[in-house]
Amino acid sequence: MIDPHVHLRDFELANKETIEHGLKVAKLAGFQRVFDMPNTKPPLTNKEAVLTRLSLSSESVKKYKVGYHIHMGLTADENQIKEAVNTYFMLFPLVVGLKMFLGHSTGNMGIVNYEEQEKIVKTLTLAGFDGVLTVHAEKESLMKNDLYIKGKGETHSLARPNISEVESISDIIKICKDTGFKGTLHIAHISTKGGVEKVLEARREGLNIKMGATPHHALLSIDDARNNPLLKVNPPLRSEEDRAFIFESIINGSIDNIESDHAPHTLEDKEGGASGLPGFSSMLILLKKLRESGVSEERIELLFGRSVLKEFKLDDEEIFIPNDIDRRLSKIKDEYPFNPF
Repeated sequence: MIDPHVHLRDFELANKETIEHGLKVAKLAGFQRVFDMPNTKPPLTNKEAVLTRLSLSSESVKKYKVGYHIHMGLTADENQIKEAVNTYFMLFPLVVGLKMFLGHSTGNMGIVNYEEQEKIVKTLTLAGFDGVLTVHAEKESLMKNDLYIKGKGETHSLARPNISEVESISDIIKICKDTGFKGTLHIAHISTKGGVEKVLEARREGLNIKMGATPHHALLSIDDARNNPLLKVNPPLRSEEDRAFIFESIINGSIDNIESDHAPHTLEDKEGGASGLPGFSSMLILLKKLRESGVSEERIELLFGRSVLKEFKLDDEEIFIPNDIDRRLSKIKDEYPFNPF
């Protein structure tokens, strides 16, 4: 299996998780590769930070035999964008793609201005970037952060409403069309019916666009957040209608792959309102649910790795899908202070 979206912390956030620990748990869960995100502290926005991160991971990669890849982050600085493209070409497939946050999330790397988003994609296009551009799609101007009330988990969905995701996806699709973007646009952790429909419409119109969904957006809803305020995540848990639509879109082939958005915190940070959930066990639980729903092993293999290899232009390999899910879940159940399931 491949998890194309994790946040393994480390650096100044090693109290939350180290790369070594993350890869150990990934191995126990049955993952062959993970793709780490750039909103670390400090962020992965220059070649030196990326090389430091890869060096930090090297012993754990050898120890656990889990492939470790990085998304390098993008800023609005033109020279930084060009450095990111050069680093991608130099270090691919260790640097497997580039990441842009279209709204602020953990790490405050958001590029919230439409003109700056357009400038970034235009610069990528002119620089010849033809890889995967992964985006966190939430439109900052449509968020209503004052509606969030600590301890009331359902209010996070009001603060970051559906329209924020849908309009952000609409913006980045228009930008990629207008700039003639040559790579693959990947919408990460899609969470709304409207967002999926926007992607499918763009796909029908010829845009090279993919989307991934998380176990928590497929299996949990705002009702769960209402009962447990620790289920705070960006984008937030949505309505039961959205959840059911995401689950069905995974089954019917609309959604391309499953990604955990694994983002562990200390229990103290979660109780203080931090957004993010550990995800390796959730991936196994979703795998189990899909099998119980009659999804074919061929489709499961696509969702949990085969489509990732194709999208990110990685060498073909056998995708191992574990059958001993309960045993693996029992091995990792105590690895994090809070688990969403």
